[in-house]
Amino acid sequence: MSKISKRRKTLDEKNLKQIACTLEEAAAGVKTCATAKFDETVELAFTLGVDPRHADQMVRGTVSLPHGTGKQVRVVVFCKETDQINAAKEAGAIEAGAEELVQKVQGGWTDFDVAVASPDMMRDVGKLGKVLGPRGLMPSPKAGTVTPKVGDAVAEILKGKIDFRVDKNANIHVPIGKASFTAEQIQENASAVIDAVVKARPSACKGVYLKSCCMSSTMGPGFRLDAPSLVSQFRV
Repeated sequence: MSKISKRRKTLDEKNLKQIACTLEEAAAGVKTCATAKFDETVELAFTLGVDPRHADQMVRGTVSLPHGTGKQVRVVVFCKETDQINAAKEAGAIEAGAEELVQKVQGGWTDFDVAVASPDMMRDVGKLGKVLGPRGLMPSPKAGTVTPKVGDAVAEILKGKIDFRVDKNANIHVPIGKASFTAEQIQENASAVIDAVVKARPSACKGVYLKSCCMSSTMGPGFRLDAPSLVSQFRV
């Protein structure tokens, strides 16, 4: 049997996931428990009362975090027009181009976090499905990453725009910042994400929609939020 570290014991003693917390309490608790030697990522985990096997119960959307993610995001843009390429690079894209960029990715280059594409490039980008798909990098209109205004899309992503999507087990995991953020910043980012998830409820969903919501850092315990209270607070 492996020995439980002193750090793990301390965190277990502080673990409040059996007690429903307010957003303010959870944000403060996550910061207190983030004692690793690196800047831990803070995340929200949702369990929803939907069946993702049915298209009309799929939950997906985007949200702009007021204080960003705290992570340096590398964005590439697939586009043909010179003005689009220039706009993308000026907004902060690390690469922008058409056929040559497609060939580079086909060759195995995936050193980026988000891909944006202009609509007229999607036929070519579609050929990269086997490369981009498994990594969750395929541009999508629903995520706002297929657009003629590629410069604006890059700017929004770098400011903290993220997308979320329910998985096959009806769960959603969303990074909302870093442990180095203030408790207020974590709380405000969390509020923005919860609001977006609650408002993304599909009309086909019957019964309880938000079953549970938990906030945690990479190496810390989870803090369970009061789901019914959140639904009431952020109801459409």
